[in-house]
Amino acid sequence: MLRGQGYVADEGLGTALFLSLELGRPLLLEGEAGVGKTEVAKALAAGLGRPLIRLQCYEGLDLASAAYEWNYAKQMIHIRAAEGGTESEPRTAGLARDVFSEDFLIRRPLLSALDPPDGVAPVLLIDELDRTDEPFEAYLLEVLSDFQITIPELGTVTAAEPPHVVITSNRTREIHDALKRRCIYHWIDYPTAARELEILASRVPDAPERLSVQVVAFVQKVRELDLFKRPGVAETLDWTRALMALDRHRLDRETAHRTLGVLLKYQDDLERMAEGGVEEVMGTGG
Repeated sequence: MLRGQGYVADEGLGTALFLSLELGRPLLLEGEAGVGKTEVAKALAAGLGRPLIRLQCYEGLDLASAAYEWNYAKQMIHIRAAEGGTESEPRTAGLARDVFSEDFLIRRPLLSALDPPDGVAPVLLIDELDRTDEPFEAYLLEVLSDFQITIPELGTVTAAEPPHVVITSNRTREIHDALKRRCIYHWIDYPTAARELEILASRVPDAPERLSVQVVAFVQKVRELDLFKRPGVAETLDWTRALMALDRHRLDRETAHRTLGVLLKYQDDLERMAEGGVEEVMGTGG
């Protein structure tokens, strides 16, 4: 299924994803940035024909941004419009109840995933969970335990059909054991040269074969160097597209030097490569 969506997975990832779907458990994917964790969720949604709902995590993420919040502006307009009341009904009668109804509820990714408007259980991607703080992680554990969210003014919303959940982490901090126990866990490592070449052929099919082989060989050797941030698969794909945009059919030293900003994103790493790194990687006959 993943290959049908252009995602080249190894047996370990395929097995973990299969078990996640069969057992109804979230899939927790850890690994370096750019190795394809987010793309798993995208390929899964496309393969299953389900909508993808993405919750991008960041420091300070709260309930209002992740689950739901009330449309206060709309509530205030409603309250002011109803302030006059009528002879038969006091102006405050039922007002508090009215403004805390579905009409004034703003659905964020978690609530939308548990109670989708079309009734089709989506794929819920919780991306880069390690960027959030522990209180949010504790709240998420409660949500994923019973696939429900309690809204004090409305009651408890429970998923009729739980979404397929994919959680990613770049491991900038450790995810709590309690959440890990709820998940099927898989570590996505940098691919082997053969698999990276296969990924490149799948994602950039127009790339000349010679160029693809040279790019993969170069990137594989770069990852062996002492760099601050090794390039991921995403950078391999971007660099190949950049070289093609320059109408290059083979990789040479001059072009490698000029385009390293596509492959590497930190100045220290670029300086390391400029000071002999490219020659070290490409060798005397590169």
